[in-house]
Amino acid sequence: MTANHTNPVARTPYGAVRGRWEYGIAVFRGIPYAAPPSGPRRFRPPAPPEKWDGVRDAHAFGPTAPKPPYSEAFGQYLSDPSVPGDACLNLNVWTPDPAPGARLPVLVWLHGGALTRGSSAVPVYDGRTFARDGVVCVSLNYRLGVEGYGLFPDAPANAGLRDQLAALEWVRDAITAFGGDPGRVTLAGQSAGAISAGALLAAPRAQGLFHRAVLQSGAPEVSDRARVRRMVRRMAARLKIPATAEAFASVDRGLLLRTQAEVGRLSSPVLGGPAFGIVVDGDLVPRDPLTALVDGDTAPGVRLLMGWTRDEYRLWLVPGGLLERVDRLGAVALAGARARCHCGHDVPRGYRSLRPDAGTAEIVGQMVTDHLLRVPLHRLADARPGSSYVYEFTWPSNRPGLGACHALELGFVFDSGDLPEARRLAGEGAPRALADAMHAAWVSFATDGDPGWEAWDATHPVRVFGAGAPVTVFGPRNREVALWTTECPEAVTEPGSGRWSRLRG
Repeated sequence: MTANHTNPVARTPYGAVRGRWEYGIAVFRGIPYAAPPSGPRRFRPPAPPEKWDGVRDAHAFGPTAPKPPYSEAFGQYLSDPSVPGDACLNLNVWTPDPAPGARLPVLVWLHGGALTRGSSAVPVYDGRTFARDGVVCVSLNYRLGVEGYGLFPDAPANAGLRDQLAALEWVRDAITAFGGDPGRVTLAGQSAGAISAGALLAAPRAQGLFHRAVLQSGAPEVSDRARVRRMVRRMAARLKIPATAEAFASVDRGLLLRTQAEVGRLSSPVLGGPAFGIVVDGDLVPRDPLTALVDGDTAPGVRLLMGWTRDEYRLWLVPGGLLERVDRLGAVALAGARARCHCGHDVPRGYRSLRPDAGTAEIVGQMVTDHLLRVPLHRLADARPGSSYVYEFTWPSNRPGLGACHALELGFVFDSGDLPEARRLAGEGAPRALADAMHAAWVSFATDGDPGWEAWDATHPVRVFGAGAPVTVFGPRNREVALWTTECPEAVTEPGSGRWSRLRG
């Protein structure tokens, strides 16, 4: 790190910022891309930040969006730091060359966390490794929970998604000053971040702001508006206030977060429950994003990299002992899974025939994972052959019971597996070669739109990242997907079902 007078300075449309050199990378943290969403701006769409004079220090992560902490069961696996303050609409930039003429590719990262948790300050999301390899990396915070995704009669919907749009507009207008090329932007996200990226893919107002997209463990979808309203009304009933944005804005943030956590504490991807999610709003999200993308209505030239982990469900069921409980419930759990997935008896029977030695929890977990994720991503890839690339992450964690669970691949994508926060999920001894291969594929995709394996076609090529060298397998999930398309087509095509609104990771 060099002295302050030689630290890098970049000029944004709102004022100059001073970062710092770290390991040969220019890092700028906590840059405001919108005004603080407090006071009269609470529950309102993002507004531009106020301009400032002089040079603003950008050395530390900015405030994170208000959020409840993870439970103890999940906190042992997932890092989620909180930085206090109202100015949570901020972003970070890692660049190898903060010169306006560098014109480097840009990767914009949307964190996961079920739209209620997470931030850009999670150590695993260190963008230094992308900058090391020639890609300007941008990560951002956006509003979460009821302040980002509550549905009210007196405020626009999808405030958190509107925040992300504002950040992309900032990238368009400012990233040249950090050495980035606004004409080569890749939008990437995992879990709720991938759902958000899918919604922005289909949003007419976001067209042209990014040119490639990465969807990790999340598919484009919207939640049922009635379900989100029920979440808000349950909170209002506990708080004894009207279910309006005006009334919620008068509530202390700490009390609001505790109430939100209490109302949503039983929700999970497998068991369902009340939750927040992106909704069709007639404006930013005019229709179901997956339907729009499959129909080819939006983002026709955007290349896609998308995939999943083999055992997504284990992060949802292992913490707190849910895996054992689902196994004990047996037929009751299968009946609940059928209800969650809107399918009949033939689908679980098909899974049982494909996995005759599997326990109930594995059958339920894989069913729900396919319904939420693999089936819609297959549909999206089928609609965009030649410009879609699909992967599966199969390396099992060294932590007991987790397998290749949800969010495990993040330390490999960011090549941050040496950090203690990455080892919470991976355990000790994660393979170095796997991180090299996976990170290199993401860098290649952000650079030129090709991660290094065959684009999707009728043979269904899937790049498998596992214990050995990555290999391409053709149609590894075809039999499971066929169960949904032949036995239960309504579960595949039903719009607005809120399939992914309950993701934890």
